[in-house]
Formats: sequence, C-alpha cells, structure tokens
Amino acid sequence: MFDFSIVTNWIDQLLRQTLGLCDFWTILIECVLVGVGILTAYALIAIVLIFMERKVCAYFQCRIGPVRVGFWGTLQVFADVLKMLIKEIFVVEKADKLLYCIAPLLVIAASVGTFSFLPWNKGMHILDFNVGIFLLTAISSIGVLGVFLAGWGSNNKYSVVSAMRGAVQMISYEMSLGLCLICAVVLTGTMQMSGIVEAQTGPWKCLLIQGHVPAILAFLAFLVAGNAEANRGPFDLAEAESELTAGYHTEYSGMGFGFYYLAEYLNLFVISGIASGVFLGGWAPINIGVEAFDNLMNLIPGIVWFFAKTFFIVWILMWVRWTFPRLRVDQILKLEWKYIMPLMLCVLVLTTLCAAMGWII
Repeated sequence: MFDFSIVTNWIDQLLRQTLGLCDFWTILIECVLVGVGILTAYALIAIVLIFMERKVCAYFQCRIGPVRVGFWGTLQVFADVLKMLIKEIFVVEKADKLLYCIAPLLVIAASVGTFSFLPWNKGMHILDFNVGIFLLTAISSIGVLGVFLAGWGSNNKYSVVSAMRGAVQMISYEMSLGLCLICAVVLTGTMQMSGIVEAQTGPWKCLLIQGHVPAILAFLAFLVAGNAEANRGPFDLAEAESELTAGYHTEYSGMGFGFYYLAEYLNLFVISGIASGVFLGGWAPINIGVEAFDNLMNLIPGIVWFFAKTFFIVWILMWVRWTFPRLRVDQILKLEWKYIMPLMLCVLVLTTLCAAMGWII
C-alpha cells in the first residue's frame, strides 16, 4: 500500500532544503497547495455527482437523462455552471442583507470543512487531528446556521417555514450521527480518522465484521441520519416544491443558489466518505486471509478503494432518494426521536459491553 506521506515529505524537503525557504514561507506555500487541491477536488467531485444523479434518476424513471450537450450529456453540467455564473444576482428589497449574504458562505464553509476530514489514502489526510471525530461533528453543525439564516434573512414566509423545518431536522439527526460515530470510536479506541481506518487494515478487519451486530446497526442508522442531515429525499421536506416553492433558497439567484446546490451534493459525498472510512475501512483494501488474493488486492491504490466504497454508498443513497416518497415533518421527527435515537442509545451500550468484554474480532 503506497504511503502518500512520502510525497508530502518530499515537497516539504524541496521547499526547505533545496529552495532554502524559511518556515513561514514553506508553511504558507504548503497551505496554498492544499487549499487549491481541496477546491479542485471539491469542484470535480461535484460535477461527477450532479451528472451521476441525473443518470441514476433517469434510469430509475426509465428515461435517458441529459444526452444533447457533449457526448452522452457529459458537458451538461458545465453548461449549467456557465448559466449560473452569468445569471444576475439580486437581493430581496426587504431582506436582512447581512444574514442573506452570509448564509450561503456558512453552508459552503461547513461543507468544505467536513470535506477536508475525509481519509483519501494512507498518509493523504488534509485534516487529521487526534480529536478528528469531535471536530468533524462540530464543523458540520455550522451548516444548520446557513440553512436557518437563509430562510430568516430572505424575509419570505415560505423560506422561513422551510428554514425552521430544515433546522429542526438537521439538529435532530445530528444526535444519531454523533452516537453512530461514538460507537466506531469505542470499537477502534481512537477519535482520529486515520487511526479508525488503520484499525481496519488486515484480513476481515472491516468494522462491520469485527464490530458484529452493533456495528451493522450503527452503519444503517448512520446512512439514514446522514441522508436526513444532507436534506435529501425522502428527507427533503425543507425543499418541498409543492408546498414551499424552493424552500430556504427560494430568494437566491446565480451563485448564491449555486452554493446551496453545490453543498447538497458534496454533503452527500461527505456522508458517504465518512461512512466508507469509519465502517468500511476507507482506503484499506479488502483482505480475506488468502495470501494470493490479499497480495492482489494490496496492489490496488488506497485512493481507488476509497472512491469505490464511497461511490457505492452514494449510489445506495441515490437509490433511496428515487424510490421512497417524501416524508411528512411529523414522520421525520418521530422516526428520529422515537426509533433511531433510542435504538442508537441501546447500540452504544451494547457496543461498549462488547469492547469491555473483548468480544471484538
């Protein structure tokens, strides 16, 4: 398995020793390179996800999806981005202009922040703190403010109702998300994302296998809660077109709306990436204890494993979106507070018991 830290150490030595730069300029250049890499990956993955969503939706509805712009419709997303960039950006006359302008930035900042915690490959972690799970949940909660301030600042009754729905839904399901991640922390003994993935390297070391039934229940609950956290169907009540026009971003145009559109798809990727890293081993290859098979699997780069597992979960969540009808607000909250939350509290107790008694493979 290739360790990407070899590349990062080489760049650091190139700047410090070969070019003779001081610590300040070395760190500054490295931060700029990392920032450019994050934004580039963020934009490219968003393009892939939007195109994938349209094609998956088309197949489920027996359609062909976009086919006119570019080969197989591959340039349709670029055409939409161009249209969005040249659209006029207007501000509602009676809106709270400060909140109206800050809200999209908060949503995109929370999305980029959580995106930076994903375990791409061994030694390829942008943010990898020893309390990474704690910081991940803290940064992701900023997105709730962006949703609520967008509706409140728009001074639109439909947007306000939508923002209240979205905020109460996201705050509620954050509880279950946190409990699911705590279960993984108990099983692996670390809050560091790289440590959680490292704990799953080896034959049959995937958390879903070594964690038994509690890990499987936590994984399923994480997918449900993550789908609700990303405001995607059947939990997209905040954007119920038949009731609230476009929801909390009704009054946004141009790239103001584009930020919300972009963050929705990247949040889908972030949720899938976290589920992949925490429960499926992330960049760790699938090993079964057979030497020939394991050696072959180890030849596949870790980043390929990460993308394969992540996009598999993305496909499952898209399948769910285009299969189940939208839930009512009372059904959404009932599902969380009466079923998923009590279930996860019991699973956490069971997980702690398994870890304390050594019932982990």
